[in-house]
Amino acid sequence: MIKNGSIKLLFIVNHKSGNNNTDWKVVIQQHFNTSAHTAEVYELPEKCSADDIKQKIHASGPDRVIAVGGDGTVKLVAELVAGTQLPMGILPAGSANGMAKELGIPVDIDMALDVAAEGLVTKIDAIRVNGELCIHLSDIGFNAFIIKTFESMKRRGMWNYIIAAWRVLWRNRKMRVKIETDNRFVTRDAQMIVLANASRYGTGAVINPEGKLNDGFFEIVVIRKISLGEIIKMFLTHRPYDPVKTELFKTRSVSVESRHKTHFQVDGEYLGKINSLEANIEHHALSIIVPVENN
Repeated sequence: MIKNGSIKLLFIVNHKSGNNNTDWKVVIQQHFNTSAHTAEVYELPEKCSADDIKQKIHASGPDRVIAVGGDGTVKLVAELVAGTQLPMGILPAGSANGMAKELGIPVDIDMALDVAAEGLVTKIDAIRVNGELCIHLSDIGFNAFIIKTFESMKRRGMWNYIIAAWRVLWRNRKMRVKIETDNRFVTRDAQMIVLANASRYGTGAVINPEGKLNDGFFEIVVIRKISLGEIIKMFLTHRPYDPVKTELFKTRSVSVESRHKTHFQVDGEYLGKINSLEANIEHHALSIIVPVENN
């Protein structure tokens, strides 16, 4: 709980996130009308650069900055405050909201706003992947291809994500990759390779049972074969993976090379095709706001 009087919150709102018509500015201002805290809302304009947002943060001088949107919006704001002492919160307003779910942020708007103002600040790690900051999950192959397909669809929502996944399932081809971590080198044929700071996707699939956001490591999850049994484990039973189909390596750094270019995404943002990546952990890179009951 905040004990030293009122604080100022800056909400950075991306209206393109998700598929609802919530007037976030009105909802936020109404919530804080009778609060000791003050809230300023910055709605991202059609054409907006990272420098524009950084200047707004500097001019506002908030005690906390809150990303209102999906995982892409969270990534954008995280890039700007990482390495500083400025705490960042999340108001989930996207299609999947993977990082918000990872942190236990409520889907109820008023409850999420209470967390933004009254939640505890903790430090979490990030992964620097080909120069991009990743606080949740990055991958190449199958899921990145799904995200590319999903982004080309006119509608958002989980059902359309499932449709995109079904389309990709029959078109995705295996990658031949070389993987070098801190302590091993392997060559694999894989459908998908995940760099996991967190434990689960916004769909609820637990991709990384060992995932901890603040342990100074991240995990490499190699999906060698997509099967119904492994999918059931990810979504329902959470039993150990079959190592013939899914492998997991813990590391602080990794180098991956693919024989052919493959789809690449970071925190839900599709970034094109690549055939190599370099990644390193950045320990305690970000101050994040979490519900009190999570600590």
